[in-house]
Amino acid sequence: MKNFLSYLFVTVKGICMGAADVIPGVSGGTIAFMTGIYEELVGSINSINGKAVKLLFTGKFGQFWKHINGNFLLSLIIGIMISILSLAKLMQYLLNYQPIQTWAFFFGLIVASSIFILRGIKGWKVNDFIMLVFGIVLGVVVCTLSPTETPDGLWFIFLCGAIAICAMILPGISGSFILLVLGKYEYMMSTLADIISGTGNFLDFVTVIVFVIGAATGIIAFSKFLHWLLQHYHRQTLLVMAGFIIGSLVKVWPWSDHATLVMSQYPELMALNDAGGLTEALVEQHFAMIDMHVGGAVAFALVGFFLVVGIEMATMFIGKKRMKGESADESVKD
Repeated sequence: MKNFLSYLFVTVKGICMGAADVIPGVSGGTIAFMTGIYEELVGSINSINGKAVKLLFTGKFGQFWKHINGNFLLSLIIGIMISILSLAKLMQYLLNYQPIQTWAFFFGLIVASSIFILRGIKGWKVNDFIMLVFGIVLGVVVCTLSPTETPDGLWFIFLCGAIAICAMILPGISGSFILLVLGKYEYMMSTLADIISGTGNFLDFVTVIVFVIGAATGIIAFSKFLHWLLQHYHRQTLLVMAGFIIGSLVKVWPWSDHATLVMSQYPELMALNDAGGLTEALVEQHFAMIDMHVGGAVAFALVGFFLVVGIEMATMFIGKKRMKGESADESVKD
């Protein structure tokens, strides 16, 4: 019963991580750290190695499951999936009908995330500014030179899953933000929402399965590399990541997607768009007449900003409390 309850709590923590992973700018890794399971999560992922594969393919399933901490990982994955599937429909609705407020909320989240990453860098040097600027330029280039519509091919979905999952396990870096940069955030939310509502087709199911396979491949193949990178080039990695996030803000500017804004306030144009009859001239004509919701955008950006501030402050408080607890334990042992 005790083990059941402990894994049930892991599932609840997974639900919290899943909710964070759905929102660009909030890291599931941060939630894992706050809830005290980050080290166990990283350790369990790193245990999926050659020894685990050997145990699996020699039929020693019990030893394999114990080696990878299977009960913990399964409980966590169930919680994450419950949260993602529950929120996908809501995110699709918000992006279609409240795009300005939603993107403004994301904008605030991402600005706060980048500030807290930079806040951890002490004793700035010339090389640090170079790495930061490099990250900013890289972010701007990726977001402005890449096509608005990235490929929907299964190979690209696989790649998105592999890259996004690596970001999901890093505190401060959001996997859904990576999907946003790759141009597949709305696409994946829409696909999941269609499956949940029962309107999804065979291709939708295949898309999700390929994404999951990509995520599994990515987390196994790249987690050790990311761990090594952060161990040996921690400062440089954080600076480039922070710069990339800042540069990528051009992609989440609330008023950048004119077509989506127009259709959100003129729903009759959605049918025209689906039929391929929504022209750029028509979009710009209606864009000049829409309500920009500047006040609402500012309010939601502030909500997003202070949400991250609250999460980060809670993380620091919990971290200090743990350090005090460990120091007290060491004193008792001495």
